[in-house]
Amino acid sequence: MHFPIDCIALTLKRKQKQASRKPGRKFMEGAVRFAGWRAVQDSNTLSEDEAPESGRVYTMFHGTHIDNAKDIIINGFKQSTRGMLGKGVYVSRNIQKAKCYPLRTDKNDQVVFKLKVNVGKVKKIDVDYHPLRTTWHDDGYDCAWVPPHSNISAIKSGREEDCVWDTKRITVVDVACCVDEGKRRNLRNLIRRHVSSDECPACRQSSPDLPHDVRDCWACGGRICPFEKEHVCTAQQYVQ
Repeated sequence: MHFPIDCIALTLKRKQKQASRKPGRKFMEGAVRFAGWRAVQDSNTLSEDEAPESGRVYTMFHGTHIDNAKDIIINGFKQSTRGMLGKGVYVSRNIQKAKCYPLRTDKNDQVVFKLKVNVGKVKKIDVDYHPLRTTWHDDGYDCAWVPPHSNISAIKSGREEDCVWDTKRITVVDVACCVDEGKRRNLRNLIRRHVSSDECPACRQSSPDLPHDVRDCWACGGRICPFEKEHVCTAQQYVQ
């Protein structure tokens, strides 16, 4: 949007006049100061047939037995020692795929976790005899991705699947499915308690690998963190 020069000049004069009324505050001629922000994040949701981009974080799902659910929330995932793609944690962007696991388990004993997965460097595996089918991590990859309707005979459903090597790349964020609502509620409370212990008090997010440089807002004095999605500054005279 463009504004006439005389309109901009009038705005600056008004700002100067407002600043002059408040002792101890200076207004630089020709400059407008801003406070507060709103961040716009890229979507972390892909359709099943879209290839994941290396280094991105995506929403995925994992099905497990309810007896393992608490341990996963508290202590994190453990690598499967075997599987179609070798060692790793098996997840999927397709929740229907996750609902099929563990195999041969009663639905009342199943839990599907909603996850936040940092895929790292991704290798596409789409045929039975791919040379890196079980050794992709040895070649420097963090995640193996099997697209839907691939030529891998072991996947009868044709649904998308991923295998993540490093368990620290996976964070449980919610319980997507659990037949017993009471147990689902208890697991969700456990997730909130566990995550909150690592949360930044300002942004309420957990990013252990990155420092949260919490500072005072120069305008309103409120405590702010650069990871916050937005900071609504209460110093109205500076908000544009």
